[in-house]
Amino acid sequence: MAAATDTAPAPKKGPSLVVQLAVLLLLTLAAVGTGWFTGPFLQGQKPTAESAGEDAAGDASTDEAQAEAPPPQPLNVYKLETITTNLADPTDVWVRLEVGLVFKDQPDPRLAELVHQDLLAYLRTVKSKQIEGPSGFQHLKSDLDERAQIRSEGRIKQVLVRTLLFE
Repeated sequence: MAAATDTAPAPKKGPSLVVQLAVLLLLTLAAVGTGWFTGPFLQGQKPTAESAGEDAAGDASTDEAQAEAPPPQPLNVYKLETITTNLADPTDVWVRLEVGLVFKDQPDPRLAELVHQDLLAYLRTVKSKQIEGPSGFQHLKSDLDERAQIRSEGRIKQVLVRTLLFE
């Protein structure tokens, strides 16, 4: 009986330390290489291999294309008067909103006043739960943009929120 316990198989050994270090080194090199080649893509730049392969003629055509591009058009922004009103629920919360309207063509003060009144009427229907957090602000902004575009029949591109304050 004693002899049976003495012949127990020896426990298996894991991979050697040298093999473990070699695998760790290979994985580290693979991670560094992946980061090196994908980094320019994430930053919005051309990879170094492509930019090194360009000749001087390619660089000259790029410079010509940039020189021929028209300068950016100034925004036609019309600043509205400050909107101060209370929310629908709770009624003791007041909102102060300063906005600017970006017109596609020349700003129209009468149209801007109509949009101003429409935005004021809309803010009176908003509840505080609707505008909580960042996503609530994004929903409010998209609602303001949509109302301005509908009221102006597409003449207003965007509503720029300059200040939004709750008291």
